Amino acid sequence: MTAPLTAAQRRTLLSHPAGWIATALGAGLSPGAPGAAGSLVALLPWWFLLRGLPIGWYVVAVVAGFLLGVWACEVSGRRLGVHDHGALVWDEVIGMWIALLAAPQDWMWMVAGFVLFRLFDIWKPWPVRLADRRVHGGLGVMLDDVIAAAYALIVLQLAALMLRHAHPVA
Repeated sequence: MTAPLTAAQRRTLLSHPAGWIATALGAGLSPGAPGAAGSLVALLPWWFLLRGLPIGWYVVAVVAGFLLGVWACEVSGRRLGVHDHGALVWDEVIGMWIALLAAPQDWMWMVAGFVLFRLFDIWKPWPVRLADRRVHGGLGVMLDDVIAAAYALIVLQLAALMLRHAHPVA
């Protein structure tokens, strides 16, 4: 848990485009649960844009978003003087998009992906915790959430597969 940003830190962060990206357009400035706020913000572009993309374009969007996040979180962390401040939530955005990769396009699956991603992001099973502790800079901010998202993706896809086999379409 990191200390809330001071007014001066918020101004410093948001005076650069990287700060707006790293905070997911300010969602990370939420006074309570900024990670959940960032994850919720990620659902809007997923619902209205990403979920309808062909898988190849979806992956391109995620990779581009990841690279953008590495840069934005690196710059923002340096400007704040804090490696992985809680206000930097672009990693949650990309994590949600990864967790929902190829998910069934129903709102219940979106909610399940949200819950699973938040669970793995908070729990930090191996190697999520290892990446969180050992990898620094913008890559470190992004990497632990990518790994947590991979866990959520696997569980969500297994659940979808099991449901398809339990209730085959005629």
